[in-house]
Amino acid sequence: MTNSSGTISDGDTRSDGRGEEAGREAGGRASGPQSAPGEAHEAGPRNAFLSRLEDSWQRSGSLVCVGLDPEIERFPAQVAEQASPIFQFNKAIIDATADLACAYKPQFAHYAAYEAEDQLQRTIEYIHSAYPGIPVILDSKRGDVGNTAERYAIEAFERYGADAVTVNPYLGGDSLEPFLEYEDRGVIVLCRTSNAGARDLQDLVVDSGRRLYHAVAELAARRWNSRGNVMLVVGATYPAELAEVRAIVGDMPLLVPGVGAQGGDVAQAVRSGQTSAGTGLVISSSRGILYASGGDDFASAARTAALALRDRINAHRLSP
Repeated sequence: MTNSSGTISDGDTRSDGRGEEAGREAGGRASGPQSAPGEAHEAGPRNAFLSRLEDSWQRSGSLVCVGLDPEIERFPAQVAEQASPIFQFNKAIIDATADLACAYKPQFAHYAAYEAEDQLQRTIEYIHSAYPGIPVILDSKRGDVGNTAERYAIEAFERYGADAVTVNPYLGGDSLEPFLEYEDRGVIVLCRTSNAGARDLQDLVVDSGRRLYHAVAELAARRWNSRGNVMLVVGATYPAELAEVRAIVGDMPLLVPGVGAQGGDVAQAVRSGQTSAGTGLVISSSRGILYASGGDDFASAARTAALALRDRINAHRLSP
């Protein structure tokens, strides 16, 4: 892996961490008045990550994203006792579900807590080598400014080689820019999250009934997505809000956590968030798939759970 340093000017290129380079486009962000909720804006031009995601939707016939959130305490004993238990557990899950998944989403804290960043890197490398058509989303929810944000972008895209990363927009557009500069990668912005406390801030009224999450969606659609590499996180636990965000951002893809253990309704999430093509969603489930069984049959049980989720989703898609 190649690490780099320094601020990148408009004429420079970024390495993608796997030996490819993507040039940066000229041109600024869109400007103009903000829209009211319900006024849709089309997403920008597709980048390499979003093209790969679209291909993955088509190949798998699935909108299921398998979250790789390891908890060694829940592993079967035969796996927990191995030298690299997280990697071995992940590998078994990936091999069992690869034809059913449109993406994988490792959650960074579940590796850092075990000092297992090396096993996170091995997991991402394994997916890229064994199943190169499936994109990997690093769920790290980074949010900082200046050179610190730049280092977080290097961490996600160059150290770990992730295809996309989740980010927190609370510090504003300049905190996202170091991630957006990687034009061949995806930048997935928290908008309306699935947790119960999301209402504390995200539902705050900013003007004329427009809420904070509306403002985030509008900024994503009108300004931040000038390179065509932005997605939003919108939880399945709030289907009405999911529909509002879809109306604001047009066909922009949405990462949708909250089904399964968090109780989000699959049918409502699909009906509220899908595009006219029956896609546009990356519906993530972690615990409901990973820990469908605590026994030696954990991988086959994970496959059964992923297949059931895929079929429940497809039952409500316009064009499955």
